[in-house]
Amino acid sequence: MIPFIDLATQQHRIRSKILKRFEAILDHGQYIMGPEIVELEQGLQDFCGAKHAISCSNGTDALLLAVMALGASEGDAILCPSFTFAATAEIIPCVGATPIFVDIDPVTFNMDVDSLKSGIVLAQEKGLNLKGVIAVDLFGLAADYDPIIATAREHGMWVISDSAQGFGAIYKGKRTGSIGDIATTSFFPAKPLGGYGDGGAVFTNDDELANILKSLRVHGQGTDKYDNVRIGMNGRLDTLQAAVLIEKLALYPEEIDLRQKVADRYAAGLNGVVETPVVPEGYGSVWAQYTVKLPEGTDRTAVQAALKEANVPSAVYYPIPLHQQTAYKHWPSATASLANTEALAPRVLSLPMHPYLSEDDQNQVIAALKRVLAPVPA
Repeated sequence: MIPFIDLATQQHRIRSKILKRFEAILDHGQYIMGPEIVELEQGLQDFCGAKHAISCSNGTDALLLAVMALGASEGDAILCPSFTFAATAEIIPCVGATPIFVDIDPVTFNMDVDSLKSGIVLAQEKGLNLKGVIAVDLFGLAADYDPIIATAREHGMWVISDSAQGFGAIYKGKRTGSIGDIATTSFFPAKPLGGYGDGGAVFTNDDELANILKSLRVHGQGTDKYDNVRIGMNGRLDTLQAAVLIEKLALYPEEIDLRQKVADRYAAGLNGVVETPVVPEGYGSVWAQYTVKLPEGTDRTAVQAALKEANVPSAVYYPIPLHQQTAYKHWPSATASLANTEALAPRVLSLPMHPYLSEDDQNQVIAALKRVLAPVPA
């Protein structure tokens, strides 16, 4: 079976360097907030162009830290897309706020600004305080931040960039991580920049927010560890994970380029077979996933089964939009139907994507999908 994500080849490249770093950590013994944390955070800042990078325990905690730092609470409305992983939305009711689900653009899969505006009107009709927007960089592509931020500012709202899948993507000359009031990412192993366990980071260009985030990350501490000046959490990143991420960050620019080459080959080979992803002018994706749209009416389950028979793995992100899931369907949506989200959920299919996907393996994926969707007549 072709690997859907290949972490072994990358590990082979950096294994000796990681082991050397682990030995250094065992020698200095600072397993929590060791010097590798500072080194990683500086490297993340330098890479994406944010003034502050604050590492943390995972991508969900990164989002939670962000909404806590920005002061969301009961009676507040926070708007986010429905076509995303649950982590984007679940932190909103955790602080007592109300999520309002927004539709996506059918081409980019990211937040639709017209739907965002409809969600704002709905929040006002419900008497909610307009607090913020969480935009998602889905599948590695940045959201369209200029109109999103402009719309949010018009209504006095902040913007969080959920870049769990898109950290380091290009948006009009900027890298994600440096966009929005706060940006967040995840270092889950399957992410383009992933550790060997859970991890995440929060980014901001605001000095005051950075200080609040650092305090919240360690139980809300003040100048002394036993002087807690706010309600916080235990959101620290382990030193061992930081060591892994330092070495993986060194490879990251090269791996983004390699992912682009894989995406280019897919686009050429699958032209006319499926609808391949679109990267608008001025954007650059980090290709967390390579997600195609199957022809309307296609039996996706049958396609996946046939691909599996051909030793080609696939995955579906996401089969059920959040606004239709049990835990979330009672929360409001911007409109009665999130038409683009509901139309795309049954059609999307993600193919193997990683920097080390060989041309032979990729040709096998392309050929198998062609056979399944356009079988040769007997």
